Amino acid sequence: MARRGLLLFLMLSAGRCALAAEPNLPGQTNDDWKLASKSGGVMLYSRTRPGSSLKEFKAVGEIDASTRTVHNVLDDFEQYPKFMPFTAECRLLKREGDAMIGYQRLSPKIVGDRDYTLRIRQKSWPAEGGGLVYQDRWEPANELGPAEKPGVLRVKLCEGGWLLEPASANKTRATYSIYTDSGGKLPAFIANAASEIGIRKIFTAVRKQVKNPRYAAE
Repeated sequence: MARRGLLLFLMLSAGRCALAAEPNLPGQTNDDWKLASKSGGVMLYSRTRPGSSLKEFKAVGEIDASTRTVHNVLDDFEQYPKFMPFTAECRLLKREGDAMIGYQRLSPKIVGDRDYTLRIRQKSWPAEGGGLVYQDRWEPANELGPAEKPGVLRVKLCEGGWLLEPASANKTRATYSIYTDSGGKLPAFIANAASEIGIRKIFTAVRKQVKNPRYAAE
């Protein structure tokens, strides 16, 4: 189960989108999302993409911190190896206007290492009632990162995002989405099940990390 699902721990560049913020492909509508499960204060939805047996996932849950604090955690890219499971390496390569280019390598131990380079586009705007909304979306940018390494499988498909909306002064409604294929010969139904597990662990990691005073909103 871990081959594709564990990859999601690293997508926090992560990690960054709400239903209204997600683009729909031809033939898709917002109604395509189906509730897959509800556990630990996280609502998990899934939908299929045309021509693929892998599912796209969206998770919605609250985090006990302001949107600024949560975004500070997600933006602390190079510190991921210290608090995100299986994260072996994260490097910020450069910034381009409202985007950053980052390289990441995952080492889940029970399978071979995976790596990729992402372009993460960041936006923020005032929320009704005060505070800020933060949106990050990412896509592959392997051509801007290191060359492939022997023994490390290069991930070619990785799309997703976060949307952080104020639920109150010190509570965030976080929406996370991901559509990825980390490779390997794993049946899609197992990969999809593993992805659900990985997404919940992402929320657990962020909820824990926001308690660190270093991320307190200024």
